[in-house]
Amino acid sequence: MNLIYAVLAFLMALVFSLVGVTRVGSWLIERRNPPIGEFADINGARIHYVHVPAPANAELPPIVFIHGASANLRDQMLPLRPLLQGRAEMLFFDRPGHGWSGRGPGNNEDPSAQANTIAALMDRLGMKKAVIVGHSFGGAVTSAFGREHPDKTLGLVFVSPATHPWPGGATSWYYNLTTMPVVGWLFSETLTYPAGTLQMADATTCVFAPNKAPDNYVGEASIALVLRPKAFRANATDVAGLYRYALDASPHYREIKAPTIVISGDRDKVVYATIHSVGLVRDIPGAELVWVHNLGHKPDWIASDLVVGAIGKAAGKDIDLQAMAKTVEARIANDAFGAGKCADLKVPAAELAPT
Repeated sequence: MNLIYAVLAFLMALVFSLVGVTRVGSWLIERRNPPIGEFADINGARIHYVHVPAPANAELPPIVFIHGASANLRDQMLPLRPLLQGRAEMLFFDRPGHGWSGRGPGNNEDPSAQANTIAALMDRLGMKKAVIVGHSFGGAVTSAFGREHPDKTLGLVFVSPATHPWPGGATSWYYNLTTMPVVGWLFSETLTYPAGTLQMADATTCVFAPNKAPDNYVGEASIALVLRPKAFRANATDVAGLYRYALDASPHYREIKAPTIVISGDRDKVVYATIHSVGLVRDIPGAELVWVHNLGHKPDWIASDLVVGAIGKAAGKDIDLQAMAKTVEARIANDAFGAGKCADLKVPAAELAPT
């Protein structure tokens, strides 16, 4: 009996220690990565955003950027804002529950709801129509926006999107665990910060592989913000719920009428490009696929010029994206970062792959 009490006491002490480490770690993360924009209350959610007003004689229409899972507004703003500064009005924001944005009172739990929040934020800022640019999970939100808010959509640019159901619907175990009642809360409050801190460098390498992650990417893009317990739970809810959402939403993508560009790499190690990207081009009338060899999951950083070109084409400019893609391919042809560390994603529907 004394042994049982001793074990229980040890476990309780361990839990409280990990909670303490997580609380201190979260405080340090927030100190090192403060908000850089403004806040707006959108239907009960406190949304953090950076709005770049329209310049005089803007050559491009307004642009709204939607970041992916485990990220925040800096992830697209850092590589793309410098290339577009002085050319267009821009809106970067933390999706609800991510970065410095609140989740809201249960009204931002799926891509459709988050698209509604974006539309309301655009209204608040006086943005009538925009080209919507979504990366990874942000692609699901972008597709929802294009389908449900056509009056606000000038064009859509999908960058390594996650939009379609995939065979089996599996995702990382820790996302499913985190969404479980009680156990998930305990897991996020004790282990996600220390474990995530240890794994972040390797995970970042594989997100970019076979391309090289920029020096100090994790620090500059404030990626550690996702390791705070509430943010991690919101992120897990997004990812764990994507398959169910895509099952219902993807049959309706044919309703999207806006000009659409999809940029994807054939070495993406995060999402099944031949399911999501090829599926979007199959389902959205007139969509163009820009398929880049030896490109991983981060065209926004590795092929920023191509993404900006896609924005221009979605806005109606005559731009040869296929030629631009060839230039990118020549630039990254010899990239082999993460070799031996990052396994290639095994595609369950290889017959969909473009040649």
